[in-house]
Amino acid sequence: MPKKIGIIICHRYHNCAGGKCFRSLKNREGAFSIYDKDEDVELVGYTSCGGCPGGNIEYAPEEMIKNGAEVIHLATGMVVGYPPCTRISQFRDFIKRRYDVDVIIGTHPIPQKYHIVHTKLGTWDSPKWKGLIQPTLADEEVRLAYD
Repeated sequence: MPKKIGIIICHRYHNCAGGKCFRSLKNREGAFSIYDKDEDVELVGYTSCGGCPGGNIEYAPEEMIKNGAEVIHLATGMVVGYPPCTRISQFRDFIKRRYDVDVIIGTHPIPQKYHIVHTKLGTWDSPKWKGLIQPTLADEEVRLAYD
């Protein structure tokens, strides 16, 4: 039985075709490294948050769960865009409590170009952000592959 997942992306990137997310899911990189390479994983939903303040967060998880989602990933774009999503922790907590489903922050590894900029800006210097980016903070070689 495959592990069924949904992905919610930042609406700023609503035209994203999902290439980095899908590649990292296939390769089990970034936040998808939690799934064993031999584990069958099926994507059952892919949508945006609906734009600030995240209107789609209230409804999209329900549709994904109807399609069997056991885990919902909040895409890496929510942490690498500028500014990063200020509501990401609220989204995670709301979805977990409202729908009783696991929520993972991140999808593909952070691209190196974003890592450089956010490091210079000090965006992720707080303990909160260090924890939020951890699932997608790969080594430089992998980050460069996602530029």
